[in-house]
Amino acid sequence: MMKRHLPRLARIAGHAGLRALPTAIGIVILGFFLLQQAPGDAVDVLSGESGGLSTEAAAALRHHAGLDQPVLSQLAAYLTGLAHGDLGWSARFNVPVTSLILQRLPGSLLLSGTALVVSVLAGAALGALMAAREGSWADRGLSVAALLFYSLPSFWISLMLIVVFSIHLGWLPSGGSQTIGGPEGGLAGLLDHARYMVLPVTSLSLFYIAIYARLVRVAMIEARAQDYVRTARAKGLSESRILIRHILRNALLPLTTVAGMHLGGMLGGGVVVETVYGWPGLGRLAYESVIGRDFRVLLGILLLSSLLVIVANALVDILQGLLDPRVGVSHAA
Repeated sequence: MMKRHLPRLARIAGHAGLRALPTAIGIVILGFFLLQQAPGDAVDVLSGESGGLSTEAAAALRHHAGLDQPVLSQLAAYLTGLAHGDLGWSARFNVPVTSLILQRLPGSLLLSGTALVVSVLAGAALGALMAAREGSWADRGLSVAALLFYSLPSFWISLMLIVVFSIHLGWLPSGGSQTIGGPEGGLAGLLDHARYMVLPVTSLSLFYIAIYARLVRVAMIEARAQDYVRTARAKGLSESRILIRHILRNALLPLTTVAGMHLGGMLGGGVVVETVYGWPGLGRLAYESVIGRDFRVLLGILLLSSLLVIVANALVDILQGLLDPRVGVSHAA
């Protein structure tokens, strides 16, 4: 059955690949010029932190980092290096940007990926429950809770979770990614990492759970009133089979679309969550780079984040092609 879908899915992936390169280049160029408008640079920050650099030392650092060149020359040099797979050199951390990003990337992917999976599963389950009990007190209560979590900012939720579960109850750690001197591998190490992930994942996913629950609720209520559902009931299909194969399957189409769009939001929201919890990821690195005016690192994070979003959207297109054959037709057109 999967082989029958391969040509259509290949077309969808091909269209996504053709859009990826110009989109990424446009994002890099736009981000470069926007960052140039920020006051100061990494040398100014280093000078302030070290108590002041001499004029000669500051000029030497700017020349070494290429910050004394005209803006267009800096952009041309950056794009030339980018074509050779070089993201530049971090003036603040004094290491290649590529190695710095690769050190932090696994932490962000783990946090955002886990939060996305938790958000989709929990949102779909709660949305299905709300749709199944439409108009009941359970539906109204969950709708109010979803609206509440949708309205609260992530930094406030993060701080409240720390106050409740770390300070008052002492159940979970308030920051970091693992216990210092704790187990490194095996089941003990995995459980130790999981304890440190509970609060950041919860803080990052509550907002999206609220969105997905309301989205699935509306989609399932609309799908339940369609003719094909009444036809399935007339054929004598069980309610559980109708729910899974007809109603829920069609409700997953808008959910996958929105979830793919929200991956970039999760990476951006990770800046706040990773900073609050001290999680070693790209979000925290971006915050440190903004404070340190390390624009090369910020450009690298921006490029990588845009590529991740493009890949996620391509995967969503492929998934929708499996859920609904009509998607492949629209992409082929």
